[in-house]
Amino acid sequence: MTPSSSTDLGHTIDAFVAAFNEPAPDLDRVMSFFAEDARYLPGHGPELHGLTAIRAEFAPQFAGRYGAMTFDVYDQVIDESRRRATIRWACRLDMTGAAGRRATPLVRLFARLRYGGRMQWHGLDVFHFDADGRITGKFTYATFRLPLWERAD
Repeated sequence: MTPSSSTDLGHTIDAFVAAFNEPAPDLDRVMSFFAEDARYLPGHGPELHGLTAIRAEFAPQFAGRYGAMTFDVYDQVIDESRRRATIRWACRLDMTGAAGRRATPLVRLFARLRYGGRMQWHGLDVFHFDADGRITGKFTYATFRLPLWERAD
């Protein structure tokens, strides 16, 4: 997969986000976008290096620890010459229904009492790509420690 234009990088980002948003989110599909030596800054801790560490960081959300998690992308900026992309998103958590029953009990209780079971926060990701179109860096910036959560519709 060798992107030759910003459109290709845009399609890669779209497919990456879609893998998170599937009814049964696909961690293997998400991991297929990363290069072996990729770096990931999750926004709430130290930078992680390599596929094993990145997979371990993503595993809880794919196991449903936070209920159903989806991302709505509002903006996408591509820098083709430097093989960089940035997306601005909202992360939506739904603790209702079957997905909510898989969530960690404390998170589920907090979400239901404070936000009616659905909440969201906003952030952005900066992506770096290699010449083959694999993600070599994913740097997340959001308010994770004290998220600016709000009730979602």
